[in-house]
Formats: sequence, C-alpha cells, structure tokens
Amino acid sequence: MSFPVTIVAYNPEWPAFYENERKLVQSVIGANIIQIDHIGSTAVPGLGAKPIIDILASMESQEIADNSLPYLAEIGYTDVTPEPQEPDWFFCLGKHSNGQVYHLHIVKHGTAHWKKHIVFRDILRLNPDVAEEYFELKKELASKFRDDRVAFTDGKAEFIERNLVGRS
Repeated sequence: MSFPVTIVAYNPEWPAFYENERKLVQSVIGANIIQIDHIGSTAVPGLGAKPIIDILASMESQEIADNSLPYLAEIGYTDVTPEPQEPDWFFCLGKHSNGQVYHLHIVKHGTAHWKKHIVFRDILRLNPDVAEEYFELKKELASKFRDDRVAFTDGKAEFIERNLVGRS
C-alpha cells in the first residue's frame, strides 16, 4: 500500500474507526493479544495526522504473531511487512477498508519498543503545545517528503526521542 504522505485535520470519527477495528481484530485473534491500543496521531484528540488508524497489538512471542497472520488475512490484513530490524516488532500489517487505512503493529508485550508508542501517545494527549509542535513538523515533512515515507518517518525521529527523554 504505497500512497503519498498527506497530513489532514483531525477527524472526530477516528476513535470510532479504531474501536470498530479493535473489536474485529479481537474477534479473530483476541486470545493471542495481551493488550491492544490505539496509537499514533489519530489517537490524540484534536491532532491532525496521516489518515491511517494505527493499532498496537502486543503478544508474547514471534510464534504467536506468526500464527495470527492467517486469521488476520481473513479480515483483510493482506499487506504484511515483517520488521526484522527491530526484534520486538514482529509485523506491520496494512488494510484498506471502506476508504479507511489501518496499520496493525504486532509487537512483543512489555518491551521498550511497545512502551515507547504508548508513552509518546500519552505525551501528545497531555501536552497540547507538544502536540501542536508535532503537527507543524509533520506538515512540513509531508510537504518535503510527499513520496518518501521512510524520510518522513526518519524526520520525526529526533522530535519523538527528544520528547521521550526521561518519560519512557
């Protein structure tokens, strides 16, 4: 699923999109999930974002994550990207449904990688000034790296790390 990086205004329907998708994911692999969370900018009320609902599902092991893939394919998660560069991040799965894009990140529960996503989301939720600064950065990066998702993501890394210092 390759499409240009675009940042849009906050959509108040994003939490409902997440909730519906969470229920669907849990209906097929709920026994494998330790915790499931809405992460990323769409999880922050009022924050503009790429219009992609990011879901973080934590599991105990790579084997359990592997065994979940056929069930997730049944509900449309057919764009499967293994993440071998990060041992605690098993897969990023993509799905496009009814005009909405979802990314399901399957990670090892309790790891620093897992915690970083939860903590950064909460920092943005609790600090409107940080959220606004992040929004401005993302708009700038999207205009600069419209067709380069890796550069867009890399461009956010320093901001995220700086705001996580002492909090994760």
